[in-house]
Amino acid sequence: MTILIAYDGSDDSKAAIAFAGELFRGQRAVVLTVWERLAMTSARASAGLMVALDQSGAEDEAIREAMTELARRGAEQARQAGLDATPRCDVDSVAVWSTIVDVADELDAQLIVTGTRGLGGVRSLLLGSTSDRVLHHAHRPVLVVPGPDGKGD
Repeated sequence: MTILIAYDGSDDSKAAIAFAGELFRGQRAVVLTVWERLAMTSARASAGLMVALDQSGAEDEAIREAMTELARRGAEQARQAGLDATPRCDVDSVAVWSTIVDVADELDAQLIVTGTRGLGGVRSLLLGSTSDRVLHHAHRPVLVVPGPDGKGD
């Protein structure tokens, strides 16, 4: 069994890892962190959805490195929770939810685990939550774990 766990460092994604560890101790897990290129951020900014940032390849590389480290930390947390976890970091091509669904398909994951809310902020309010989109577009079971405060979207 391979479990795909979406991880962005939020309290909800940490709760998702902890819960998956309780349920699926010893199972193989891939902890996925998805990041967005600054070009996409700038495009969304032009639509009034985010603040525009200057773009350069060096900035994208710095973001990629930081997100790769975040995935490593998530995989370490998953190992501590009892899973046989490996990190993975992918850049989104269309949207974070779409990348999660695509990676789950690529891995033929038996289950996608995600927190109720991530670090999406205002963008999530405008575009809909990532967990909701994953739930409605995935071709496999999805487990949505509420955050530590017990509140959902």
